[in-house]
Parts: sequence; structure tokens; C-alpha cells
Amino acid sequence: MFDTINLNLIKDQLITREETIAAAESVTGGLLQLALSSVESAEMFFQGGITTYNIGQKSLHLNINPIHAMKCNCVSENIVRDMAINVCRLFNSDWGLAVTGYATPVEESDDKQYAWIGIAYKGEIRKTRLINSHDQGLEAQKLYVESLLSGILDLLSERSL
Repeated sequence: MFDTINLNLIKDQLITREETIAAAESVTGGLLQLALSSVESAEMFFQGGITTYNIGQKSLHLNINPIHAMKCNCVSENIVRDMAINVCRLFNSDWGLAVTGYATPVEESDDKQYAWIGIAYKGEIRKTRLINSHDQGLEAQKLYVESLLSGILDLLSERSL
């Protein structure tokens, strides 16, 4: 279901660097946590994650500004930035991955499927990106997860970190 090569590369990089990772999800409903926890020796680098599917839970657990969240239906670059940074704090991890968006067409998304992904490192945003999907449902969710995994792998491969 997931790119096991990339997952194992992420695992190896994090273990070598003695760093950890946590996930904050919405649209993917736990799929990112499933991917990270399915790797052998996940307990050595994966701190855990949280799925916050509505404004109330995002505000309560990830300190998302509820006024901004109501204006954008919890889907914006600012929301994913806050999710990524705050999941690091919540799980005491070096890296935070976050995703929020739409996997099926709804009025709020102009009937399109897209998600914002964000990656934080040591309390700072390292990458955000808007991912558009032509697929719906699980296929869109898998695209968002794979995009996050590719993004973290790219950042882990940089020598400047």
C-alpha cells in the first residue's frame, strides 16, 4: 500500500540522526500514522500522531486559531503550518508532518480534491505544499501521504540540516 523503500529510507535517516517524528492528520484520517507505524523498528523513531478532523479538535490539541480555521474550513497553508509545528511540541519530536484538505469533492473546496502538507523541524517550518488530486477518496489520501513521505525524505537528505 505504501512505498516501503521510502519508508525504510526515512527510518534509517531518522535512526542514524537520532531524531524522531510525529504526525498531525485530518484528511488522511490516520493513514500517515499507519504508514509510519508499519515500518520495522518504528518505535525507534515514530513518536505517534493525532487525527483531528474538525475545528474544535484542531484548536484544542494543536492550538489552531479557531477564527482563521472557520474562515477557511481548516484548510490553508497557515493551518498546516500550525499543525506541523504543534505536533512536534505535543509529541516531543524533532520532525512534524501535517496534512489537511479534501479527499472528495465538497462545496467548500469548489468540488476539487486537494490538501496542504507541511513539514516542521525543531519548531520551524521547512516545507509546505499544495497537492492537487484528480482521484477521490483513498487514492487521494494515499497521494497526500506519499507526497509527505517524499517531502520528508528530501529534507532528510539535505546536508544542511
